[in-house]
Amino acid sequence: MRRLLCLVLILAGCQRPSLPDSTPRPVRVAVIGGMTMTGMWPRLAAVFEAETGIPVELVVTGPKGVLVPAFREGRVDFLTMHSSDEATSLVADGLANNLRPWTRNEHVIMGPPADPAGVRGLKDGAAALRRIAHTRSPFVDAHGGGKRLVSERLWTKAGIRPVGEWVLKDESDSPTDLLRFAESQGAYAICGRIPVLSGKIPRGSLEILVEGDPEMRRPFVVITADPQRFPDANVTGATRLSDFLVSEKAQVFLRDYAAEQPAGGPLFFPLE
Repeated sequence: MRRLLCLVLILAGCQRPSLPDSTPRPVRVAVIGGMTMTGMWPRLAAVFEAETGIPVELVVTGPKGVLVPAFREGRVDFLTMHSSDEATSLVADGLANNLRPWTRNEHVIMGPPADPAGVRGLKDGAAALRRIAHTRSPFVDAHGGGKRLVSERLWTKAGIRPVGEWVLKDESDSPTDLLRFAESQGAYAICGRIPVLSGKIPRGSLEILVEGDPEMRRPFVVITADPQRFPDANVTGATRLSDFLVSEKAQVFLRDYAAEQPAGGPLFFPLE
């Protein structure tokens, strides 16, 4: 009798239906440092979580040098950073899908308070560089990827090939030392607004002299893991997050967030 009772209990336990886990899988993300540093990304991710119920897990944040390896190693499902050769290569190498832009940030022209080229207040970066070249004022040719891309775009638009003693080779030890070097030379330099305002790149006495030119913006892109290469990735959740970022709701969030920023302009621009 005792054995029969035990058998009944065992069978009852086997037949008890298991309750499904109602919590969606989190989307593991790698996010460029400027978005987390400013507080924009946590707020936007919270809007997505509230709308979809899908948790967003921030695995890594910082420069692209730490984001790209995390994606290549399969540690994240989703990546957002500046448009670049590295981002395109992830798609070309069969690691990522669905590359698309969703927001932009701005670069500015920094310079000494004396402003020998007289560019203060200009909204046209190419016009500012023409004045710098005409007055042969010192200008640092930065070697950083984004700064170099914006600089080349503006010089091309200005119709000037920057050569001469007034064009200084960037001799800073790291990208964060760019403005220290420019200050020591009394020179102008192009730099991202976010790292300047956050203090990540110390500016010393240099001031933001030129800003507000759409030609000085750089797009951020989003990519999702390729399920053929990473079968365990949460591609469904990553795709929903990607779709959300280009949606009208997220773009309205960016516009509203821009309006909250201190005088001087937004940190992130919605798509136009």
